[in-house]
Amino acid sequence: MLIANTSFVSIKFPSFLQTTLKSPPFLPQFKVSASSTSPISMATAAAREPTSPTPLTIQSSVPNSSITLLFVEMGVGYDQHGQDVTKAAMKACRDAISSNSIPAFRRGSIPGVSFDQMKLQIKLGVPRPLQPTLDIEKVKSVFPYGKIENVEVVDGGLICSSGVHVEEMGDTDDNCYIVNAAVYVGY
Repeated sequence: MLIANTSFVSIKFPSFLQTTLKSPPFLPQFKVSASSTSPISMATAAAREPTSPTPLTIQSSVPNSSITLLFVEMGVGYDQHGQDVTKAAMKACRDAISSNSIPAFRRGSIPGVSFDQMKLQIKLGVPRPLQPTLDIEKVKSVFPYGKIENVEVVDGGLICSSGVHVEEMGDTDDNCYIVNAAVYVGY
């Protein structure tokens, strides 16, 4: 199936993605090709290609075995004006933790575990070109309690147009930065 075509550079998704996606570790395999062949011909050829899913092993440091995992909180953050990926990451973390209450740590619901033993591991999906500008210490400041053991930054998120360039709001262009966050809570 032809998804995108710009100047005859095409990205094709395997045919198995045209049905229900399997849960991880089965992730899409992308084929990128450059050709002078017309997009219609490429789409026709791609539709005939049999493709089977290839399982991937994902190496991840978050979450890891240093915590007994209790909760996973997820959020998304945007910086529509000013092009600051750190602000987007902070909003994503706030979004992840803002709709939850974890009374178990304060009330002693987990035998032998107290509030000061709460551990956090954070995974941020940040667009690759913006990763060097991310201020991890500012992102950590979002969390009011819990020991932050690890922050992992992976390729993710999105850079897209906000539809407007407002210099008065600090814009250098019309880009909007989007970051995803997963916060792992345990002890």
